[in-house]
Amino acid sequence: MRILLLAQFYPPVIGGEERHVRNLGRALAQRGHSVSVGTFMHSGSTDTEFDGPVRVHRLRGTIQRLSNLHADSERRHAPPFPDPELLLALKRLVAEERPDIVHAHNWIYASFLPLKVLDGARLVVTLHDYGLVCAKKNFMHLGTHLCDGPRLAKCLPCATAHYGAVKGTATTLGNWASSFAARRVVDRFIAVSHAVARHTGLTRGRAAYEVIPNFVPDDIGILGPEDSCVRELPEDGFILFVGDMMRLKGIDVLLQAYARLEQAPPLVLIGRRVADTPAEFPPNVRVFSNWPHSAIMHAWHRSLFGVLPSVGPEACATVIMEAMASGKAVVATDVGGMPDLVDDGETGLLVPPSNTQALTRMMQSLLDDRTLLSRLGTTSLARVGRLKAGAVVTRIEQVYGGVLCPSASSVVLPAEQRSGEPSC
Repeated sequence: MRILLLAQFYPPVIGGEERHVRNLGRALAQRGHSVSVGTFMHSGSTDTEFDGPVRVHRLRGTIQRLSNLHADSERRHAPPFPDPELLLALKRLVAEERPDIVHAHNWIYASFLPLKVLDGARLVVTLHDYGLVCAKKNFMHLGTHLCDGPRLAKCLPCATAHYGAVKGTATTLGNWASSFAARRVVDRFIAVSHAVARHTGLTRGRAAYEVIPNFVPDDIGILGPEDSCVRELPEDGFILFVGDMMRLKGIDVLLQAYARLEQAPPLVLIGRRVADTPAEFPPNVRVFSNWPHSAIMHAWHRSLFGVLPSVGPEACATVIMEAMASGKAVVATDVGGMPDLVDDGETGLLVPPSNTQALTRMMQSLLDDRTLLSRLGTTSLARVGRLKAGAVVTRIEQVYGGVLCPSASSVVLPAEQRSGEPSC
C-alpha cells in the first residue's frame, strides 16, 4: 500500500505522539509499504527529507506563521479547522504521493477534510487525546475535574479561560464544526484507549472505529550505549516518574505522597518543566529535563518501579509500556487509558486520582514487599508483547485493509452497516 501519514509534529520535535508516528512509519516501511509523512515545517528542516525509508514532507500553514497565537514557538499546533495554506499544501502532496490511505493524527485531519470530500481519498484518523470533543484536548473542565461531556454553553467558557476569549471561541467553534464533519466523512477512527472512544462519543455514535493502543518498537528492551547524562542518576533502586512535570500529570500529588513514605529511596523525575511545575523539590528528589529517549530507557532499567499519578484522563501513556518492556511495575491512577495498560495486581497497581494516601500506601507496599514487586515486574515483561509493534501494527494494517475492502474489516461498525457489505 501507499500510505501517507499526517502529523502536526515530527522529529526533531519529539513527544509521545511524534515518536508513535515515526515508529509507525518505520514499521510499515519494514513491512513493504511505501510510506510518506506530511508534517509542519520546522526551523532548519528542508522541504523534503528521508528518515530512513520514510519520505518526510515539511509543510507550511497560515496559522503557524502567527507566532503570537502559540505558547510554545517550537510546537505551533494545527488548528481544529481547515487552514487555507495547509490545505493547498496537502492537496499538492496527495497529488505527488497518490496514497491509497491517508492516516491523520489529531487536529491536522481538519485541513484534509475538504480534500476528502472533493477527492474521495480513504481517510483514517487516530485520536491520541480527546480533541474530537474538547478544545483543550484533555477532557478536564476548567482544569480541575473530569468533564461530564461536551456542551457548547459549557465548552466556550472553559476554552476561554484556557486560551483567552478570541482564541478560545475560535478553537471551540472550529472544533465543533470539524468534529461534526469528521464523524460523517472519516472512513475509520482509531481511538488509543477505551476512555478516548467513550469520552469522544464514538461508542454512542454512528462512525466506524476501533480501539488500538499506541505501541513501542519490538526491540525497545535492548539498551544502547549509555548517554553521559545517565551517570547523573542515583544508585540503582529509585522510584521513577517520566513525563511533563505538571499538575495534570499529578506531580503535586506525587510529591506529597512521596514525603509520607518510610525509608524512601530517591525519587527521579525526568521530563519537561512547564508553567505549573513546582519551583522547588525536596532534597531526595532528583529532577532532569531534556533527556534523550535512550537515556530514559536506561533509567527505567535501573529503577525500582515507576509511578504515573495523573489526575486527568491520560489517553494512552507510552511510558507505562516502556516500564513494562523494562520489567518494571507501575503505580498509576485508574483514570483514562491507564486501566487498558495496567492489569491491577498483576502488572502494576491502580489508585484513585488525587488520592495522596492511596498513592503512598501502594508505593510503600512495593518498597516493603520485594516479592510482590518482582512478581509484578516479571508479569509486565511477559505481557508487554501485546503492546509492541509486531502486534499493534498488524491491527492497524487490518484497519487499512478494512477501509480499502470493507468485507475484510474487523472494526466496530454501526449496526446499519454490518450487513449487505460489498465483497472485494
